[in-house]
This record gives sequence, structure tokens and C-alpha cells, in this order.
Amino acid sequence: MKKVTTLIFVLIISTLSLTGQQITHDSIQSNKSTKDKKADFTVMPYLSYNRNLKFMFGAIPMVMYKLDKNDSISAKSISGLSVVYTTNKSHIIAFFNKWYFKEDNWRGTFFAVTGSFNSQFFVNGFQISDFYDFATDATIVSAGIQRKIIKKLYGGLTYTYANYKTNFEDNIQPSTNTITNGIELNLLLDTRNAVYYPTSGAYTQLKFISYPEWFGNDVKANKISAEYNTYFSSRNNTDVIAARFSSKIGLGNIAFEQQEVIGGKDIRGYSEGKFRGDGIIALQGEYRYNFDNKMGLVAFAGLATIYGADNADFDWKAYPGGGVGYRYAAFKKVKFNIGLDAALGKEDWGIYFRIGEAF
Repeated sequence: MKKVTTLIFVLIISTLSLTGQQITHDSIQSNKSTKDKKADFTVMPYLSYNRNLKFMFGAIPMVMYKLDKNDSISAKSISGLSVVYTTNKSHIIAFFNKWYFKEDNWRGTFFAVTGSFNSQFFVNGFQISDFYDFATDATIVSAGIQRKIIKKLYGGLTYTYANYKTNFEDNIQPSTNTITNGIELNLLLDTRNAVYYPTSGAYTQLKFISYPEWFGNDVKANKISAEYNTYFSSRNNTDVIAARFSSKIGLGNIAFEQQEVIGGKDIRGYSEGKFRGDGIIALQGEYRYNFDNKMGLVAFAGLATIYGADNADFDWKAYPGGGVGYRYAAFKKVKFNIGLDAALGKEDWGIYFRIGEAF
């Protein structure tokens, strides 16, 4: 039986979404007449719930800083630590970094994640069609660098190591010990008016991720990932309309832990981990309504589909999701939001604690 994916990446993505390009920040940086602190430190609480991992709680200390105080072009860099525990006895520790330097000619990322996950997956045709439990110990380390090629266009390279050890309920599948070494080539076209919390422009990224056998992988596999985010100001530049298209296409022998699951960043409203396969395509939109300098509301809706599912009936079906959320600015001088989203999906629902916006 072909392997199916975990919900590991749902938690990792929601916790680490701010390590990518989508960290919530004021679209207008601090007033030039105001002297910035060398570093801004804060501790965020983490509180969330889904139908799989149950209640999740923890803390996320973070620091924002300039790598070069004389660099007035690069955005502030960010580093942090995430410690999360769930009531189904899963836990995760993650260290993340996003760096901007050399007048934004260079951008770098580094994160390391380790944790134990007690989760579930849906099986059709084994005794009865139902969810079955599994437990995975995971360690993931990733480092990447991007260089500006021409104005607004970046190219980069990322290496990701992952080690997964998984045991299944009722021996429905043999235990696995999977080690992957991924090499990623990426291109980024960034025309947003600000790196953090943009109100206009677009963010377009294309990734090719390879897991070749010569690089220590048991089987050869490749992934192609494409995303396009666009932003428009509304209500006299007070609010933001945002839209996103994303696709993740798996090619070759996609391992159990590498498959895609509907839910998390792209289509909120799915937390059971039922719908998953080798690839996913998703489209969503969001309205960000700021009724106060420190508070706001969001409304969002989206549609996704998958292919390569172990349950063939799930392939190429429409999976809608939508909901509402609350945002609160955690810093006094910088609009860096935390928030809570509630969403409904097809036969599912979820509650999400956010550090930053979804995209």
C-alpha cells in the first residue's frame, strides 16, 4: 500500500510560517526620525487546537534586529525559538531565522525542528475505512541563501535534511525509518512595496526540489513548488486585499512524510489530515480589515484539490474552506500581528493560532 502523509508539516508550517517571506509587519517601516533599537525582543504565547493534535500550547520568544546598523535598505532580520506541546502528547522544538543583509542583495534562512508527533491518517479498505493512529519522531534541518540577480529578482539554493521514524497502529503498515536529503533551486520575483505586511505588489516564487539517490536518498523523487501572492490596498490604504495561488507537485517515489495534506497555510478548515496525496493545488483570498491601530479582523476563503491520493476517490475533487480571524499587533512601534483563525472545510474544521498572516 502506498504511503500516506503525516500532519507534521501542518504544525511546522503554522509555527514556522514567519521564517519565510510572509511575516506580518507594518508596510511602512519605523519613522526615519525615530532611532530604532538595536534589537526588539518579545515572547509570544502559542495556543491552538485541531481535531488531530488536539490542544496545542507553548511559547515563542523572538528577536528582530539589523545585521548592519548602517544598512538602511535591508529589512530587519528575525530569529526565534518555538516550544509547543499538545494534549495528545506530541511536542515540537524549533529554532528559526530569516536574514536580510548587504542592502537586501542577500537573503538567508535557517531552521531546525525536532519533535515527536502522535497523529492519524485515513485508510480506505483495510478491515474498515477509518482513521488509524501513528507516531513519528522527526528531525529536520534546513539552510538556504538567495542572491539578487537583477532588480526584484532573486535566485537561491537550499539544503534540507530530514529524519523520520514512524510506527503504525495495528501494524497497518511496516514501521519506517526515512532519511531524506533535499536540494532546492529557487527563483523569487518580489515586487511588493514592503517585505513585511505589503499593501501592493506581488510575490512570485518557483522551487525545484530534488531527492537524488546519489545524495543519500533511498529512492529518487522530485518536487515542483510554485506560489503567487498579490496584494491590493483598500479603504484609503487602511485595509488589504490579498490573494494566493500555490501548487506543490510530487514526482517519482514520494515518501510517507513528503506527501501533501490539505490544511494549514493554504486552505484553513482541515485539521484531521484525511485528504492527502502526492500533490496539491490551492487558490485563496483574504480581506484584512484594520479597525484600530492595534487590532483587526480577517475573512478568507479558498479552494484546493489533490492528486496521487491512496484513496482514489479523493483525487481531483474540490475541497473548499473559509472562515474568519482576529489580529492583534504585538509590538508598539511595528505592526507585527498575532491572531486566531476559525475555519470550516469539507467534513472538517480547525482553529489556528497565527504568528503573522497566512501569506
